[in-house]
Amino acid sequence: MNMHNLLDPAILFFLVGVVAGLLRSNLEIPPPISRFLSMYLLMALGLKGGFALAASGLNAQVVAGLGLALVLAVVVPLLGFTLLRRWVSGFDAAALAATYGSVSAVTFITATGHLDKLGVPYGGHMAAAMALMESPAIVLAVLLANRMRQRSLVPASGLTVGMGGAGAGSAVLAGPPAGGSHTNWRKLLHESFTDGSQLLLLGAMAVGLLTGEPGHQAMQPFSGDLFKGMLAFFLLDMGLMAARNLPGLRGRSPVLLAYGVLAPLLHAALAWALARTAGLPPGDTALLMTLAASASYIAVPAVVRYAIPEANPSLYFGLSLGLTFPLNLVLGIPLYARLATGG
Repeated sequence: MNMHNLLDPAILFFLVGVVAGLLRSNLEIPPPISRFLSMYLLMALGLKGGFALAASGLNAQVVAGLGLALVLAVVVPLLGFTLLRRWVSGFDAAALAATYGSVSAVTFITATGHLDKLGVPYGGHMAAAMALMESPAIVLAVLLANRMRQRSLVPASGLTVGMGGAGAGSAVLAGPPAGGSHTNWRKLLHESFTDGSQLLLLGAMAVGLLTGEPGHQAMQPFSGDLFKGMLAFFLLDMGLMAARNLPGLRGRSPVLLAYGVLAPLLHAALAWALARTAGLPPGDTALLMTLAASASYIAVPAVVRYAIPEANPSLYFGLSLGLTFPLNLVLGIPLYARLATGG
């Protein structure tokens, strides 16, 4: 791998944040600013995707990309749960499967920046693919947890769950009736698909799609010129967060640490095989690989912490943010792009 791929200002600012966190520096990004940066990145990504989709239109390639995203969103968490049950409890396995079956918006946004740097085009619909891949793993994890509770006759109490992300919604998981566990799936699905971060992303895509090239020219200073600097600022904050979660990995089983490293590579390989079979272009393939390899550290932990209280939060949160996220950012994204483009 070319070292030039690692000398990206945004990635280097992420490493600055990691070093500052490990040194216990007083460097800190205030939460309101971090929230603003997250909303900006989602809005800019949605606009860029909408502008690109307006130029390309809806075609077989778009349908194939979205279809593969949904397939991966179901297959990856089911495979993860089946494998992880060999080494951890069923509830921990469900939480980890949800974490690694969902996606990281920041990882995806960083990957689009890397492709822009390489001059590799990609479809604007891939931002919609990211939105589609966030919720299925959450729903599957809650289903699996409810099934385990029913089998062990352990009742689940009523819970109100914050979805997290750039705009927090809430999903109400109703307590079980006398005969067993029951989940208010209508409420859960409604809140999953009306979460503020997803609405902002999809709304921005709709604006870009409707305004097309004139909108692109008008918004270029906002969604184009500012994007790289804002991403670098946000990744500085993510580096600080990652450093704070590294201690949570101490004493973990080598098997789990290996899963945090190898599972993303295997998920990316599965996405690569599916994309090649469907004939997706290199840019879309690289982004699909990135989505499959990423792990959620916002939406899923916010839900799982309350929906599956039997699971250990330091396990799924520490593994995704302390190990998988940095590895994907520094090494994974350049690798996925290289494999997808054949470069």
